[in-house]
Amino acid sequence: MTRECRLIRPAGTYAGKQGFDYLEGITAESVGATGICMHLLEIPPGGRAKPHLHENHETAIYMIAGEAHTWYGEGLREHVIVRAGDMFYIPPGVPHLPANLSDRPAIAVIARTDPNEQESVVLRPDLEGVVAG
Repeated sequence: MTRECRLIRPAGTYAGKQGFDYLEGITAESVGATGICMHLLEIPPGGRAKPHLHENHETAIYMIAGEAHTWYGEGLREHVIVRAGDMFYIPPGVPHLPANLSDRPAIAVIARTDPNEQESVVLRPDLEGVVAG
């Protein structure tokens, strides 16, 4: 196998199972990554994900602009506000639901230890309606 560095200039978006559109990034599909994926997410004002988790994969988030409310854990009982400049870690298998409750876009870099990005996404419709808004 030839190893080569790859420059990605995201040109389009794709719809994730979580309910957001993601800017194309570094994945198994785009560069042949084997242990990581990284992409950019812009959550529009009022936007929210579907409750979900990532089986066996960690998620690291760096908030570039705006803020996102995130409910997480058993029954989505825990809550945190991730603001510009913050980093947020989500362990494997932890249900979560991010939402932008502000009137400005929230922009974040998201990295996961799943190079295929969407393969480990498990929707949790049983948690839909737990969080108002």
